[in-house]
Amino acid sequence: MRIALFLTCLVDAVAPAAGRATVEVLERLGHEVVFPPGQTCCGQMHVNTGYPDEALPLVRRHVETFEPYEAVVAPSGSCVGSVRHQHAAVARSHGDEALADRAAAVAAKTYELSELLVDVLGVTDVGASYPHRVTYHPTCHSLRMLRVGDKPLRLLRSVRGIDLVELPGAEECCGFGGTFALKNADVSTAMLRSVLDTRAEVCAAGDSSCLLHIGGGLSRLRTGVRTVHLAEILAAQEGVAHEPTGG
Repeated sequence: MRIALFLTCLVDAVAPAAGRATVEVLERLGHEVVFPPGQTCCGQMHVNTGYPDEALPLVRRHVETFEPYEAVVAPSGSCVGSVRHQHAAVARSHGDEALADRAAAVAAKTYELSELLVDVLGVTDVGASYPHRVTYHPTCHSLRMLRVGDKPLRLLRSVRGIDLVELPGAEECCGFGGTFALKNADVSTAMLRSVLDTRAEVCAAGDSSCLLHIGGGLSRLRTGVRTVHLAEILAAQEGVAHEPTGG
């Protein structure tokens, strides 16, 4: 399958390892991954903060960029959620039904990484090895907007050497919430999840944004617990040094 990588702004700017790992996993499984150079911000932050007019040209550019591809994958439930639940609505609210239809078609073939692997490619064992004690935080957009369910956990359970432990209150928001964390910093910080009871070395998730938030809190407390994107764990293999990375 020829798959387009929708890298997302945050991964491109501050968490490129998640993007590289996504490519590594898919290529290991025999698929061609391409990076469309015309991609930009999907417009999620514009819509979420009340600027749909500014989001419209970003929606149009996203559609034009990813229309030619058989499938699109992103290492971000949040941005895939925006593509699926906002793009057609933004176009329709501006009276552009043709763009709305095209946006819906692109959204229908856009997947968060665990969705693509499990639902489309039919894979749960990607040949990964990661000998660390790991707990997993299911991010809000993945859990509630995309309804990925236990797909990330099914992938993690197939990783060789992993000690996967349950995160208490896993379905609660970590407090990031995109611009919420900027506008309501004190509340956001107070909501930070605690992973210390799990005695995990690593807290994993499928969104770099939540990992930055969680990792920042863990770092400030000097816990020694690291945050690692799901894709990085799935890319890790036996015989290759893969130390936990992240905040």
